[in-house]
Amino acid sequence: MTRARQFSDSQASLFAHDEAPALAVEGARPLPSYLRDHRARLRERFLAGGADALPDYEMLELVLFRAIPRRDVKPLARALLEAFGDFSGVLSAPPARLQEIPGIGDAVVTELKIVEAAAHRLARSRVLQKQVVSSWEALLDYCQTAMAHRDTEQFRILFLDRKNVLIADEPQARGTVDHVPVYPREVVKRALELNASALILVHNHPSGDPTPSQSDIDMTMQIQLAADALGITLHDHLVIGRSRELSFRSEGLL
Repeated sequence: MTRARQFSDSQASLFAHDEAPALAVEGARPLPSYLRDHRARLRERFLAGGADALPDYEMLELVLFRAIPRRDVKPLARALLEAFGDFSGVLSAPPARLQEIPGIGDAVVTELKIVEAAAHRLARSRVLQKQVVSSWEALLDYCQTAMAHRDTEQFRILFLDRKNVLIADEPQARGTVDHVPVYPREVVKRALELNASALILVHNHPSGDPTPSQSDIDMTMQIQLAADALGITLHDHLVIGRSRELSFRSEGLL
């Protein structure tokens, strides 16, 4: 049996049994046949074609099945998308805002946040300890996954060694919806502690527009001056918007 077939069979087994605990605990009648058949068809399509075979609302249904095993979750999936825009927006939404949607409780929030955490961890594993030049697209994907849907600004620093391998990724500050405090001295101090030779700065714009502000430009210049004084290279500053990112290097700002 091939590894792909083994993986598929494992997934199918997991899907097949995910409602058994609910039946055992509740001792209730089984799911209506139309719901049972709908769930089976969605799972089969996912196993056969992956995420590309399903629109966002059906992907959400798959996640919600495990949290709400006894009800039709399609209306709830559509309500979440209406409130938060797309699949990523739902996963990234703060728990308090998720629970404002009727029908969303702790079980649903937990399932959504598990999927979000798994996505972040997978995206991060594809860039950490990798040579940045050869994994630039993966790096941009990771930054989008981690930051694009945050509702406040966050400033992160990617620390690179002499071979431009990413050795650390650390959030340095969190701010408000339109400002995050950054201290150049602390940035270069941390680079020296990690024995980093180069930096990439990353922060998000909750507004969705990655156009840098004048304060973004001024802060970047201050960090560049501090880094240059210590022989540390500032490769780029990426501003992450909802659907795209802006590179200071590409825009001629560095």
